[in-house]
Amino acid sequence: MNQTRVTEFIVLGFRNTHRFNIVLFIFFLIIFIFTVLGNLLIIVLVSTNVHLQSPMYYFLCHLSFTDLVSSTNIVPNMLGAILLGGIIMTYLGCITQLYFFSGTMVTECYLLAVMSYDRYLAICNPLRYSSIMDFKHQICLSVWPWLVGLTLNLVGVFPISNFDFCHDNIIDHFYCDFFPLQKLSCSDTSAVDLKALLLSMPIFIFPCGLITVTYVCIFLTIYKIPSTTGKQKTFSTCSSHLIVVGTFYGTFIAKYMIPTKEQSMLINKIISLLHTVFTPLINPIIYSLRNQDIKRTLKKVLEQLKELSF
Repeated sequence: MNQTRVTEFIVLGFRNTHRFNIVLFIFFLIIFIFTVLGNLLIIVLVSTNVHLQSPMYYFLCHLSFTDLVSSTNIVPNMLGAILLGGIIMTYLGCITQLYFFSGTMVTECYLLAVMSYDRYLAICNPLRYSSIMDFKHQICLSVWPWLVGLTLNLVGVFPISNFDFCHDNIIDHFYCDFFPLQKLSCSDTSAVDLKALLLSMPIFIFPCGLITVTYVCIFLTIYKIPSTTGKQKTFSTCSSHLIVVGTFYGTFIAKYMIPTKEQSMLINKIISLLHTVFTPLINPIIYSLRNQDIKRTLKKVLEQLKELSF
């Protein structure tokens, strides 16, 4: 009962990399800059160009904003930890980082499900697509993931904020995540573990199930198209989304669904890097390189800027 309550945490970042700290700092700084610029570019292009004013790009805009929030929430502190060999975060700052990280992660789960539903309507019900996916429906489908992510997340984060941290305050990670905080706590975490298991249903299983069902319907519809050219053209409209879904859920499952006891801390950090740093960078690259509309729009914008410069 005489234990002193922890009020701040020391986030170590990457240990035993002191010789390469400057190189790692520059490397991740470049990735962060390209992540911010890439996602901002998609948001600006979709928001300002008439040819990209469709539901698919509207939801893509929200996905880019989610990646932007997630990256800016994690990477700046990580860069500080790399450069300084560790940073000090207040208890409130650590919980706040965890809340926004978890919130954007849940939001992205549902946004990817919404985007798969949009592709399902466009491919399987093309004649009714415009009437169903009107502007009001788009607003509802885009607001819903944010509401679910930021409210449902409270159920998981609030109990963690009531943990008692009595002795150790050193987090061997590059951000405040659930499992490192759970290891440091001297409270009974069994109730939180049960809540996390129950929350996996609305957070992971439901959106993942919806994505699976919609793409089964999409593949069946594509299979019925008689021409090979028609099949390839139709599939190309959802191939980028499939790659993003595979990347996001692959790292998500590896990080949270595999028991942590079976992972070393190094492997956990590598998976976390893929999930929090590289995925927000890959998403705009995939959509930019594989989407002809965005490539054409970007080319026009560059040509206009070139003319203005002369």
